[in-house]
Amino acid sequence: MYTIISGTNRPGSNTIKIARQYHHIMEQKGVETRLISLENLDVSLRNDSIRELEASVLIPTEKFIFVSPEYNGSIPGVLKSLFDSSDIQRVWWGKKALLTGVSTGRAGNLRGMEHLTGILNYMKVYVHPNKLPISVVNVLLNLDGSIKDEPTLYAINHQLDEFIAF
Repeated sequence: MYTIISGTNRPGSNTIKIARQYHHIMEQKGVETRLISLENLDVSLRNDSIRELEASVLIPTEKFIFVSPEYNGSIPGVLKSLFDSSDIQRVWWGKKALLTGVSTGRAGNLRGMEHLTGILNYMKVYVHPNKLPISVVNVLLNLDGSIKDEPTLYAINHQLDEFIAF
């Protein structure tokens, strides 16, 4: 099973819009995928909601797709807290991950994806080398939140095809 994690708890973010686009594309490819938003999820410490998320989604997942915005040159603290409050061996060890960075700037969270790669490698997660930075995301979206930029859609499709084969 695949799980897409929208790596912020900010309501109505561009990150969730991109994550939804990934989910839609995976459905079109016939791949069963779940979408997790960190909105309204208390990840400050290990609790019943974290244990339920682990049991129902995270542990059964074989491949993760992380869509992460740039927060101060890195990833959001809520995403790091998800890792810190989870059972690392049962949830993450030996799994695979794909990374997409999102920013309104021009670097597409390149630095944050490198930080996330280091964290995931430490947790024994195999990170696919095709990390996609999506820059100026606010210009690439339609009013409904879908991506209107054809080269970006092509890059996402190519990235996902590689990850499915990974």
